[in-house]
Amino acid sequence: MSSQGTPQRVRNSTGPPRRPDQTTECQSPATPQRVTCRGTNYAISDNTYRAMRTERRDQCILISGESGAGKTEASKKILLYYAVTCPTKDHMVTLGERLLQSNPVLEAFGNAKTLRNDNSSRFGKYMDIQFDFKGATMGGHILNYLLEKSRVVHQNHGERNFHIFYQLLDGGEDDLLNTLNLVRNPHNYRYLVKGNCPRVSSISDKNNWKAVSKALDVIGFTSEEVQKLLNIIASVLHLGNTLFGEGEEGETYITTETQISNVAKLLGVDGSALKEALTHKKLTAKGEEMVSPLNFEQAVSARDALAKAVYGRTFNWLVEKINQSLALKAENYHSSKDASVIGLLDIYGFEVLQHNSFEQFCINYCNEKLQQLFIELTLRSEQEEYETEGIAWETVQYFDNKIICDLIEEKHKGIISILDEECLRPGETCDISFLEKLEDTVGGHPHFITHKLATGKTRRIMSREEFRLLHYAGEVNYNVNGFLDKNNDLLNRNLKEVMCQSENQILSHCFRREEVIDQKRPEMAASQFKNSLMKLMEILMSKEPSYVRCIKPNDAKQPGRFDEVLVRHQVKYLGLMENLRVRRAGFAYRRRFEAFLQRYKPLCPETWPNWNGKLADGVSALVNHLGYKAEEYKLGRSKIFIRFPKTLFTTEDALEAKKPEIGPI
Repeated sequence: MSSQGTPQRVRNSTGPPRRPDQTTECQSPATPQRVTCRGTNYAISDNTYRAMRTERRDQCILISGESGAGKTEASKKILLYYAVTCPTKDHMVTLGERLLQSNPVLEAFGNAKTLRNDNSSRFGKYMDIQFDFKGATMGGHILNYLLEKSRVVHQNHGERNFHIFYQLLDGGEDDLLNTLNLVRNPHNYRYLVKGNCPRVSSISDKNNWKAVSKALDVIGFTSEEVQKLLNIIASVLHLGNTLFGEGEEGETYITTETQISNVAKLLGVDGSALKEALTHKKLTAKGEEMVSPLNFEQAVSARDALAKAVYGRTFNWLVEKINQSLALKAENYHSSKDASVIGLLDIYGFEVLQHNSFEQFCINYCNEKLQQLFIELTLRSEQEEYETEGIAWETVQYFDNKIICDLIEEKHKGIISILDEECLRPGETCDISFLEKLEDTVGGHPHFITHKLATGKTRRIMSREEFRLLHYAGEVNYNVNGFLDKNNDLLNRNLKEVMCQSENQILSHCFRREEVIDQKRPEMAASQFKNSLMKLMEILMSKEPSYVRCIKPNDAKQPGRFDEVLVRHQVKYLGLMENLRVRRAGFAYRRRFEAFLQRYKPLCPETWPNWNGKLADGVSALVNHLGYKAEEYKLGRSKIFIRFPKTLFTTEDALEAKKPEIGPI
């Protein structure tokens, strides 16, 4: 794994430049600084922390890159830095440990082995770390995004289910497994062998189980909560082994009584009601409620839907529980005027698999949004500021991926809207009818193509069930099979009714009785994801961003191997070259005239103690007295632009030397 940090976004700085007494430069255009850390991750952590302290402005760190590039490892290093180096009070030692221990828990339940990565995040995570006015951690909060629930019931060849299943079987004590009616061999469970690699030599499930058990204890889970949690995990495995038979008249029945009994016991629900709900569905017509039997395929789908719903909602509960343990000052979390926040975004990377489905579509859409944010904050806004301020500038061209974001998310005309419309349309709908609707609506778009719309060589290599999007990071073919079902993400009403009766406190919290009563159709999965992404963008836009760009050196998950073609491709599509051109041609620091004059006026007899003329004239007099050379700065319409950090560091040193004469500023 190799990670590369790009400079922070240019903003109007309100505080002094940060200059720790260190040796290696890591420059930020808004506030130049010198940091020395072991690696970019610690440097970025230090930079953002100092910016938060000196400028009293919320910060965020965006970690991006392909799947397997090292984003999760980078986020752990950053979190470790804050937990270890920030000032602590007595109870803050516990908080720092809980922040760190949230990682193994969330990785166990939310990460999995994929073809690209042995520890791939199958959910998105944004964490806010809250600091008090002295810079000590005082709380934390996690937002999670789009857990890949389909992995619970199916994995591609060469991939695994979520880590926790294998950790429990390999590391759990004999008494625990007996209580859960489980055996150690993962080959015994249908949900664990779809990918045909239940064991991986590079992963120690037994050791990871020990780490997760310790982490649950540190975070504050009670032994009863852990038992209820593991009951749910075990119930999913037993659900996967629940099989169905089909009668002469097409009726479906359960053939594995032991398995369904185990499921009912572990979920804390009535066994007869559960069997009925897995083989029948309730319909309401003209005010009358009817019970209709499910055919074999429908029963299998109902079983898998229950497994996904139980696991997905339990994961959300897990995040809630961790948040409760991190929010030690919950009453002040959103109201404290003295508190500042550093956000940390570790979210799934861009994916191009042999078979790309609904999950990859959502994941890659998320990456398009993050790339759009990067462009907005670093390339477009920077160049627009030079133009606004009247600074001579030769525009650097870059690819603006807004065109792809609009293709996916535009209201009424985007792919997500078309998908929702097809899911809600009365009459016969299917994945192919969704594809046909896409061809009719967005068929002329330059970044969209299907087998029908393609010509020549492209048509020969595309399936009739695929559409291709030309993403910023490359072309991806998506197979539409399963798109409508995954977007609907519905659980039969009678299964919800059964789960609402659960005696397992976790499930009774996750399945609310109001759901059964409420006749309003829930929002579709893709729209939920789109709306949550929009809120995430608002959060990130409200903070001063820093970036860690993770570059994957090879596709073979091997150390010491550098694939130049692969690396060049990532550097190109991430827009790093354009970003460097803007940085090199631009200015490291900018400040409004009044702020610059207010801070440095003691250094010039003409401006000290007060300057009564035009602000631009005062700044000009000040920099002339300091001996700034013409190539070192430019005066805009309302700001001074300083090209080199060295120039500002020299000015800051002069101010420090002057302070004994003038007193505190």
